Amino acid sequence: MIRDNTFTVGEKDAGCRLDMLLLATFPGSSRAFCRQALEQGLVLHNGCPAQKGHKAVAGDRIEVRALKEEIDNRVSPDTSVPLEILFEDAHLVAANKPSGMAVHPLSSDERGTLMNGLVARHPEMASVGDRPLMAGALHRIDTGTSGLVLAARTASAFEKLRGQFVAQSVRKVYLALVEGHVAVPGHLEHELAHDPHLPHCKMADAAKLSGARRRMRAVTAYRPLELVSRYTLMEVVIHTGVTHQIRCQLALAGWPVVNDTLYGAHPVMGSGRHMLHAAEIEFEHPASGACCRLQAPPAADFQAFMRAAGGVS
Repeated sequence: MIRDNTFTVGEKDAGCRLDMLLLATFPGSSRAFCRQALEQGLVLHNGCPAQKGHKAVAGDRIEVRALKEEIDNRVSPDTSVPLEILFEDAHLVAANKPSGMAVHPLSSDERGTLMNGLVARHPEMASVGDRPLMAGALHRIDTGTSGLVLAARTASAFEKLRGQFVAQSVRKVYLALVEGHVAVPGHLEHELAHDPHLPHCKMADAAKLSGARRRMRAVTAYRPLELVSRYTLMEVVIHTGVTHQIRCQLALAGWPVVNDTLYGAHPVMGSGRHMLHAAEIEFEHPASGACCRLQAPPAADFQAFMRAAGGVS
């Protein structure tokens, strides 16, 4: 954190926007942090709160009261986060995340996420990985999805496990309760893209979108396990890792995940989550090379919904 730093604008920087001048003066920061400091009134221009679009003049006095650097943009420990640890050793940790909890924060000021809790348990994780706010997390599941999340505790473990995710050799299994009756196993393959017409994140079939910029191949296998009243409990295996892959592809097939109103499911009164659970992951241990298969039992609210709907927990 840069604090109480004052400098004078030189001739070579005359005409430069203040946000860009800050970044050039303090390259350890970021453009987003410079803008944030300006918006929060933490940068003064000739004694007055500065505006990011203001162009500097030679001789101007710039006072920086507080400016974050990239090194500060790390996950903060939060001991109040409840953790259900499924497995841990010196190299990695796996947790069963509840629905409603985000995997990682979006800023260093955020608390309450899974990674805030894991960093409180294992402080060394704050510096693991190539994305500071992931703190060693190797993958993400949606806030509304419950289940298994795998994270590395060391740089070496992160690199080896990340390589397996990139090579798509990690087996990820989910449980999905979907609308309708599904009779036979099957396979789904689409090119998905963010819907550019919506202000929030929603994936769609790229072939049916106008203006789709980036198309991502999504491959999913499914197998019906049990009929639950008007629903079907399915085992779902994803072979790729596209945002909202399961939710979008099952909806495209005509079986939206129960209570996933973003993808067309009917709302369920009294339930604050969609019925998707990350149940299992299989990978090669980064140190021993042994095959690791970890499982996360379905969350209590998932099981309760199944019982209420007429299924067997």
